[in-house]
Amino acid sequence: MSDILIRANNLSVHFPLSRVGFGERPVVRACEGINIEIEKGSFFGLVGESGSGKTTLGRAMLKAAPISHGEVLYTDGEVDYSLGDIRAADLKEYRRRAQLIFQDPYAALSPRMTVRDIIAEPLEVMGITSSREETDTRVREIASLCRLNLEHLRRFPHAFSGGQRQRISIARALVSGPKFIVADESVAALDVSIQADVLNLLNKIQQDSGITFLFISHDLSVIAHTCDFVAVMYLGQIVEAAPTRKLFAETAHPYTRALLSAIPSLDPDVRGNAQKLEGEIPSPINPPPGCRFNTRCPHAQERCRNEVPEWREYSTGHHVACHFAEELA
Repeated sequence: MSDILIRANNLSVHFPLSRVGFGERPVVRACEGINIEIEKGSFFGLVGESGSGKTTLGRAMLKAAPISHGEVLYTDGEVDYSLGDIRAADLKEYRRRAQLIFQDPYAALSPRMTVRDIIAEPLEVMGITSSREETDTRVREIASLCRLNLEHLRRFPHAFSGGQRQRISIARALVSGPKFIVADESVAALDVSIQADVLNLLNKIQQDSGITFLFISHDLSVIAHTCDFVAVMYLGQIVEAAPTRKLFAETAHPYTRALLSAIPSLDPDVRGNAQKLEGEIPSPINPPPGCRFNTRCPHAQERCRNEVPEWREYSTGHHVACHFAEELA
């Protein structure tokens, strides 16, 4: 337990909508009953389709989205926080320890601030440094770590490419000395070659500093390149979680198999064999009963439509929520 940096226990995030007429007030169930543990110094991957609740879960673990039920516990050996009822003073300290790298490198940076000011802003807002000289020294150290030249610090964001802007965003997240970083689709908007460069940078930072990453993506091939543990999310719930190699070698859930089959291959014999999922992901306002994947699963049976699958250990360190995982292996 001492190796766990942050954990979610039965975490749910709901967003009430405006009432229509005299009926019940509709609720978007973005996350429902999430249980995950992220070890210190790990690169934890979270994968799923758009609309599955990945970003909401990441923000809830940063106390940037409301926690409706359950709890998020953070323990780094120096402080212990329960994010559901964290005090304002403790939340400010938690912001220093837990940071976010945004998805869009173009929208994440203020066009009216220089790169130096963008990176320095967390230091000044949080009161981490006591003088401009100390701030500038810290900014230069982080800029060098993220492979930004010193002359870049005087420029504005419009002068940079997407990959350079994402490195600026990474530098801003690192400057406060965090122990936990949520990288929300941080390479999705970049070209493939630039994606590899940014992923290698994040890996080097993680190995050198021991920072714990929650890496959110819709692309399992990116997850395979980067992460040492993977959780698969569908319609607000975790359906499978395992060490990366084990997940790829012993896939247990039909949804994970569909995601894996969609990874492009250079082998002509493999092309065209992607498993096609019929229909769209259901609405989180009115999720289907039983297994939430039953409306699109090619193996769904009557039990799947009526009974919620138990979150259970499929093999050592490998958990799944599927009634028929063993039969489908």
